[in-house]
Amino acid sequence: MSDGRSGPLAGVKVLEIQGLGPGPFAGMILSDYGADVVRVDRVENVAPGREGPAPVDVLGRGRRSIGVNLKSPEGVALVLELVEQADVLIEGFRPGVMERLGLGPDTCLERNPRLVYGRVTGYGQEGPWAPYAGHDINYIALSGALWSIGRDGEAPVPPLTYVGDFGAGGMFLALGVCAALAERATSGRGQVVDAAMIDGSAVLGGFLYGMRAAGMWGEERGKNLLDTGTPYYETYETADGRWVAVGAMEPKFFANLVTTLGLTFDPRDQDDEGAWEALRKELAATFRTRTRDEWAALLDSAEACVAPVLSPWEAPDHPHHVARATFTTSNGVVQPSPAPRFARTPGQIAGPPPRSGEHTDDVLTEWGIDPDALERLKASGDVA
Repeated sequence: MSDGRSGPLAGVKVLEIQGLGPGPFAGMILSDYGADVVRVDRVENVAPGREGPAPVDVLGRGRRSIGVNLKSPEGVALVLELVEQADVLIEGFRPGVMERLGLGPDTCLERNPRLVYGRVTGYGQEGPWAPYAGHDINYIALSGALWSIGRDGEAPVPPLTYVGDFGAGGMFLALGVCAALAERATSGRGQVVDAAMIDGSAVLGGFLYGMRAAGMWGEERGKNLLDTGTPYYETYETADGRWVAVGAMEPKFFANLVTTLGLTFDPRDQDDEGAWEALRKELAATFRTRTRDEWAALLDSAEACVAPVLSPWEAPDHPHHVARATFTTSNGVVQPSPAPRFARTPGQIAGPPPRSGEHTDDVLTEWGIDPDALERLKASGDVA
């Protein structure tokens, strides 16, 4: 897998310590960009004979896997040998875990001063909440992001794990790693990248602070421009129980919406809050007169900023996605294609998700581990 890779990170060697959520997401991004990502899995997860069904976890695509016992001195020593050759190490444990294993950043950077050591946590590496357990919902709650998502008079709505784990965690980790690699090209030195989901989700909400300072965002949820407070930035149910998304904020697009739908509402009254309830009711009643796809056919080219709300399973078949190849099928699984797109060095899905330990022999041999030492490690159960 290390040969023939394309992408802006081709030639970059990444060690990914097995984890959940944001760590694997960052590993997928780095692999899609051309890096050779080797996942260090637990030996107990390696099935005898590497048997079992082929994995279908999309976040695991494009890397190889080795099985190592990180609880043994020999296993840790092996990983440190690999660290000496790596460009990047990423991990997603709670603070202090890697240090207790003997694989903390000080130890790794002493062995390889050029190493970019990327770590992702919920609450960060320091601060009173740093050692606490949590999940996506908790991290975005503490950052203020969760409060902002929901309707007037209703509870905040958890946005799956899009905001915390993937946007604020995995994506910020991948971005930080790329930035640190760019800086290393000048300084010749690696560094630690501390990606905390509370930090990242706070940054994702940065625009709200500017809007609030400008008097454009209030203190209540669901009563603002982008949180369903306005009737022209809202979702509406259609005749078949599906939905359309309306984002006709600008006067030109709003006027197109009113005209195309044949509403009685005067477009010049768009900013009259006293008229919004009547507009919302008229929009709701109008959209219930046709199916979602009938509205899509009518409004696709109307410049009214309306789109059908597609399920994740419908989206790959939409003509726009088909034309752009936004989705692809890899290893029999429909999944998103790598993004963003690079003109000269396009990314690619380098391969299917690996079985745990599937590439132990190949990777360790390729990375220069002595064959006799490898056999001893396998015999002792320190690698699998």
